[in-house]
Amino acid sequence: MRKIKIQGDPKLQLRGKVKIGGAKNAVLPAIAASLLTKEKIKLRNVPLVTDVFTILTLTQELGAEYNLKKNSVTIQAKNIRSEEASYKLVRAMRASILVLGPLLARQGKAVVALPGGCAIGSRPIDLHIHGLEKLGASINLEHGYIKAEAKCLQGTEIEFEKKSVGATENLLMAASLSQGETVLKNCSLEPEVSCLCKLLVKMGAKIEGIGGETIHIKGVKELGGATHAIIPDRIEAGTFLVAAALTQGDVILTHTQPDHLSNFIERLRFSGAKIDKLNNYTLRVIGSYDIRPQDITTFSYPGFPTDLQAPFTVLMTQANGTSIITETIFDRRFSHVNELLRLGANIEVIVDKAIVKGQTHLSGAETIATDLRAAASLVLAGLIAKGETIINEAEHLDRGYERIEEKLRSLGANIQTLEE
Repeated sequence: MRKIKIQGDPKLQLRGKVKIGGAKNAVLPAIAASLLTKEKIKLRNVPLVTDVFTILTLTQELGAEYNLKKNSVTIQAKNIRSEEASYKLVRAMRASILVLGPLLARQGKAVVALPGGCAIGSRPIDLHIHGLEKLGASINLEHGYIKAEAKCLQGTEIEFEKKSVGATENLLMAASLSQGETVLKNCSLEPEVSCLCKLLVKMGAKIEGIGGETIHIKGVKELGGATHAIIPDRIEAGTFLVAAALTQGDVILTHTQPDHLSNFIERLRFSGAKIDKLNNYTLRVIGSYDIRPQDITTFSYPGFPTDLQAPFTVLMTQANGTSIITETIFDRRFSHVNELLRLGANIEVIVDKAIVKGQTHLSGAETIATDLRAAASLVLAGLIAKGETIINEAEHLDRGYERIEEKLRSLGANIQTLEE
């Protein structure tokens, strides 16, 4: 267990340049996709975060070999040694469910532990299971495991009851090795889904409709190797955009994909931040002393991202009025609020809404990070809180942010890691 200590300063102004890493939520399905082929998959711009190490360990247990050098990884699953994803690893990271589709498609069998509960609310896997059943799989839930079998997956039409990034990705991978054509409807539109599609195409998959709600996949007998660059992490970029806006800073973000953050950038501009696109991959953000309040509602992409709701809530604690934050994606994504209250925030949660009264003076305190994005919000709040803030269980940050303390220090923050 590790802690983070921040010596906050209400007058802090972050300044400098920061490089944004690869998208955690794009690299995880890409690594899972390596199980679809005997050939090598090389991924570049890989973030060195714990979720990546977890899924690499899982693929290794299943029979793959990998070689990680700096921010590139080469994975090869010549032979699948086991079709079982153990509870130990699936429990550590729910995205491990993404090996279900590839294992079933390639081996005709998969045994994957049920993920269990989640700190930010329920994430049912019904859409994954129903979709695979429509492809012809026989699935049973026994002793906490999903047991799936299929001699040969058959293409079909599948319409998701609601948008699900994970289910879209799992079905895309499974359908790539099925017989005939599969049509997926009501697909998630997230850039991470398109990133996976582009990798699969490089591997030899036949996919049309990339980036849309309806995707057509013509199954092939086998897939080959590929080299693929992971897209920039829009959530990390959004977190640093908030950090600059919150501190009236002046920060340049490199290696970004601004188009993936259009909605969020407009919201920050509405609140007073000046954000300029210096080139296709670089943003400059200058914070305002007058932060305007606003109401936001989280939605699936291209709407306001749920993963940036907690950081944006911190920004609204310093706005010159009251804001209402409505969470529509996860049913328990206000766990950060209780910890922000300890720092002096004035927030009231009513069912799916957080009413945030702005211009509150925050003061340092000891806090606990309950999940990845909650941890990020506590870091942001600690930067401007007067005095010392301690964040316990800070290892949550390592799941999605590579070297965040180092990056913030380079911008002028007084932040350090305390190991226990």
